Amino acid sequence: MNFKEYMQEKKTYIDQRLRELLQPETPEFASLYEAMNYSLLAGGKRLRPILFLAVLEVLGKDAQPYLDLACALECVHTYSLIHDDLPCMDNDDLRRGKPTNHVVYGAGLATLAGDGLLTFAFELMARQKHLDAAKLNRCIAVFAKAAGPAGMVGGQAYDLACEGHASIGLSGLKLLHHAKTGIIFKAAIELAAILGDATAEEQQMLSDYAVHMGLTFQITDDILDFTGDEKTLGKPIGSDERNDKATYVTLFSLPEAQRLADEAAQAAAAAIEPLGDRAWLLRDLVLSMLTRVQ
Repeated sequence: MNFKEYMQEKKTYIDQRLRELLQPETPEFASLYEAMNYSLLAGGKRLRPILFLAVLEVLGKDAQPYLDLACALECVHTYSLIHDDLPCMDNDDLRRGKPTNHVVYGAGLATLAGDGLLTFAFELMARQKHLDAAKLNRCIAVFAKAAGPAGMVGGQAYDLACEGHASIGLSGLKLLHHAKTGIIFKAAIELAAILGDATAEEQQMLSDYAVHMGLTFQITDDILDFTGDEKTLGKPIGSDERNDKATYVTLFSLPEAQRLADEAAQAAAAAIEPLGDRAWLLRDLVLSMLTRVQ
């Protein structure tokens, strides 16, 4: 199986389970569940849950018993997109090629749809009684911190504070990108390392990979916001520039951003080189990010 086949197979597997999860028990709440499912099932690459399942397989585990945990990661990611698009945040009207949640359902229900997906994710994680309780408790703690005020929510608050201040510098840009994006990739990998009984050496390799992979993703995302096509990407381009936000393109230059992305991807691949052929998917995954901007 090659990289594209693997990604498509796992995406299909995850999508099928996501379609089963959110069913209202109370008919009066149906509109909320409709709004939640609208964004959750709108498409997307399912990169975070696939990454989580792939690391488990690298560590020799059967991924099937962990599918709901993978879906919980996607619920949190989707919540973050709904809130990020709100009028009080980036005020975007297109996501994954469709009108954003607040455009369809209004800002109030969209906010609640995001709230619902976030809290449901942790309910779903806590339901996994077939998993080792101590490991699951560690996973919930790790992911709650990564998604909360010390991580992604903190990053979003910092992003709001930085609007109109494109001169936050490299250290500010690194903090922003790590908190908003990189920390969730890192958490997904850390969860898999916990559940997959990774050795100390494997944990370090995977942690280093996560840092460099997250950076690769964010730099290429910045490049695409500058050079991409709205129809292809399924979301508005140029929003960072309109909101006067610092990016790797504005802070450096397009050629330098491309060089930094390549450097980060190569560092990620090098971090897992000792894992050998079993880590082929992780290597191909980070290198594929470079093809998005070539």
